[in-house]
Amino acid sequence: MKTFLSMQSRQRSWRISLAIALSGLVFAAQARSADVARAPGGSWPLATLQAQASATVRQDVVRIVLASEVTGATQAAVAKDLGERVGAALGDARKTPGVNASSGDYHVWPVTDKAGKITTWRGRGEIVLESTDFAAASQLAGRLSDRLSVVNLAFSVSPARRGAEESRLLQDAVRAFRARAQALAAALGFDGYRIREVQLHDGGGYRPVARTMAAPSQADVPLGAGTEMITVSLQGTIFLRSAKK
Repeated sequence: MKTFLSMQSRQRSWRISLAIALSGLVFAAQARSADVARAPGGSWPLATLQAQASATVRQDVVRIVLASEVTGATQAAVAKDLGERVGAALGDARKTPGVNASSGDYHVWPVTDKAGKITTWRGRGEIVLESTDFAAASQLAGRLSDRLSVVNLAFSVSPARRGAEESRLLQDAVRAFRARAQALAAALGFDGYRIREVQLHDGGGYRPVARTMAAPSQADVPLGAGTEMITVSLQGTIFLRSAKK
């Protein structure tokens, strides 16, 4: 009798466990169905596309690097002479309105003979001029050229102009993306589209190309800026929407 009751108890416990498990499966299935129903375009196909807008922009910043080189018998003598030359030129440059003057590369090194013995010391120091006023930068570089040589010249687009141009291009890129998305949906026989995600890409910062040159003493440095291509692109995924689905 006890054995029979024990078997009945185990069967009842097994049926209860099975009922709980089945209830859990039904609940999970209902939850998944609800998630699919709530998902945007749950049964709509996906498409990935890209659009971009570009413009050629005039470079409006000039960067001029001037350098002085010194040779001497000792490291201390070279460092002192070089520091005085570069410091004096930098002080004069900072008096010019509209031109940003700063220190550039600076180093002193030994020169050795074949036996490895130090025979002399050399030093090189730079100052960097940056400005959107080409005339002021050119005149300043010319005045400093009797003490320092112009060794590098480069042009770029200022952050303000780049930002304004990228904002304008973004609007063009968005319009192009929407037009392409609508054209794709229509070509494939769909009623429209819905954007799932979009990523924005720009051309990144521009690295000025260095040009080595030497300017005549006391003469204005000739400056001629070029142009630069700025591009903004959008890449995204869309749902192809159909009124029948």
